[in-house]
Amino acid sequence: MKLLVIGAGNMGLTYSEGMAKSPLLSGKKLKIYDTDPNKIASLRETGTFDVYENLEDCLPKADMVFIAVKPYHADSLFEEMKPMINDGQIFVSLMAGVTIGSIQDSLGVKKVVRTMPNLPAQVGKGVTSYTESEEVSRIELLMIRNLLDTTGASIHVETENFIDASTGISGSGPAYVFYFMQSMLEAAKKMGFSDYDSKVLVSNTFEGAVELFNQSDISPQSWMDRVASKGGTTRAALDSMADNNVNELIKDAAYAAFDRAVELGEADK
Repeated sequence: MKLLVIGAGNMGLTYSEGMAKSPLLSGKKLKIYDTDPNKIASLRETGTFDVYENLEDCLPKADMVFIAVKPYHADSLFEEMKPMINDGQIFVSLMAGVTIGSIQDSLGVKKVVRTMPNLPAQVGKGVTSYTESEEVSRIELLMIRNLLDTTGASIHVETENFIDASTGISGSGPAYVFYFMQSMLEAAKKMGFSDYDSKVLVSNTFEGAVELFNQSDISPQSWMDRVASKGGTTRAALDSMADNNVNELIKDAAYAAFDRAVELGEADK
């Protein structure tokens, strides 16, 4: 398979580094295209990829094309791409809010997969939801899943509505976790802990709690009940969160991200 990634930003490079090790490439180097001279020079120094600065040198020969540019660059990119592509190619979008239909219409193609990646893909702990146009075969979809799994886990969803929904949970979700971590760090420092000790206390607490959750079938609510004893310190903290309606506020935040993803998709049509 000849695989091309368009865009060497954070997500493009993250997925390129993961997919470069995939056996689907049969030992061939992954192709990567970018317009930034500094990135191009840096990528060429690594020797990991075949690096291109002209689309005409790489796009027509690719079997599968991952598009990893900012959504506001999509229109100009599609205009440049259109004369160089063919019906047999598969296009996989890592762009937020850009619909399958708009990609098909802009490029004049049929085989399109839309994904929603997230930031932890940078450390191999990402989760990518994806869905496809009806022209993508089951074998092609399996190949794409194997490529996406090189950065963590992937979840196939039936419709683009679930892509928007996963934006509110996994796509934007790391920021919610960081928000909570930041609050706990500030609390720890206010209590007198050093910056280093605050980071250890907070990061290990999050990591340990997630590991407990992943290694069991116990719900988060049940874990909270195990930690919190009647009249104890944890119960005081949980009661404070309940009194301040934190549970509903978090859900409202996730829906705000979801609603914005839908708005972006509607604007793209």
